Amino acid sequence: MTLLPLSPPQVGDWIGVSDQALPVDEAWRWASLPHCGGIVTFCGLVRDHSEDRPGVTSLEYEAYIEHVVPRLAEVADQAHARWGGIGRLVLLHRVGTLNVGDVAVVVAASTPHRSESFDAARFCIDTLKHTVPIWKHETWEGGSDWSTCAHDASPFDGSIPPPPRPVRST
Repeated sequence: MTLLPLSPPQVGDWIGVSDQALPVDEAWRWASLPHCGGIVTFCGLVRDHSEDRPGVTSLEYEAYIEHVVPRLAEVADQAHARWGGIGRLVLLHRVGTLNVGDVAVVVAASTPHRSESFDAARFCIDTLKHTVPIWKHETWEGGSDWSTCAHDASPFDGSIPPPPRPVRST
C-alpha cells in the first residue's frame, strides 16, 4: 500500500502518507525555490528509547487514512495563513513498522527568510503531532504498547469527525 505520490506535485504543497521510506532528499530539493533563501527540513526518526521504555526496537504507526491527508492540508493552510511568504511546504508521514533510525515524518518549509522557515516548520510538526490521526505502537525490551504520547487527534473546527483510536490487544 503506497499512499504517497511517487513524485512531488507541480503546484501546491507536497502532502502525503506512505508505507515506504520517505523521500527526504527529494523533499528538500523540491522545496528549494529561487526566491526562498531559507529551507528548514525536519525529520522525525525512530529512537531507541521512549519515556520509561528503554530499548525500543521498533514503532508501528497506524493512521485513520481517510482523514490524514485532509488534516495535513489543514495544517498547511494554517501555515500559509500565518506565513504568507511560504514558497513550498512538505508534510509527509510514514505508516507501518519502522525500526530505530527510520524516518517517520518529514516537514520542509521554504520561505524568503530563515526565521519564517524555522517558525513555519516548527508550527507544522507541532500541529501535525496534535491534530493528525496517526498513532504509534512501541515495542521495547520490556513489552509493547501504545506510545505514552499517543493521543486522540481532534479536528480544527469540528468539520471532520474524531477518528477512532486504534485498539489492539498485546
